[in-house]
Amino acid sequence: MEMPSNQPIVLLRESSGERYLPIWVGAVEATAIAFAQQGVVPPRPMTHDLLRDLLKATGNELTEVQITEVKDGVYYANLVLGGGIEVSARPSDSIALALRTGSRIVCSEDVLAEAGLAVPGDQEEEVEKFREFLNQITPGDFDAGQGEEPPRDVL
Repeated sequence: MEMPSNQPIVLLRESSGERYLPIWVGAVEATAIAFAQQGVVPPRPMTHDLLRDLLKATGNELTEVQITEVKDGVYYANLVLGGGIEVSARPSDSIALALRTGSRIVCSEDVLAEAGLAVPGDQEEEVEKFREFLNQITPGDFDAGQGEEPPRDVL
């Protein structure tokens, strides 16, 4: 959660560098990502579980997620399926699906150059504290607190 706005944020780390890519996401998407990270299996499939199951049932594979560009603060992504098929998607949905399928997440150099944040080694301790915080939150922490009942299956 970013303070003071309490907006959920995904922080992607460059695998071979010191840059991080902050992507602000909605509460529902943050919950879906947190569920996947924590191995939570809901009693009924969430949308991202359904997409994973649909890909599997049709013999398709998500090979990677590409964060392709950022325009006016809005990130864009592609799902790359087996055979090179690309489908445009929101990064938050793409990340939630990648976590469920074990697919890699890549980012264009242009996006990292424009929106990436370099975190020098001496600030890595602060980032590690942030990671520890993220590991301790639960999907319920992203509840909008509106007192709404969860949707129910109907006939």
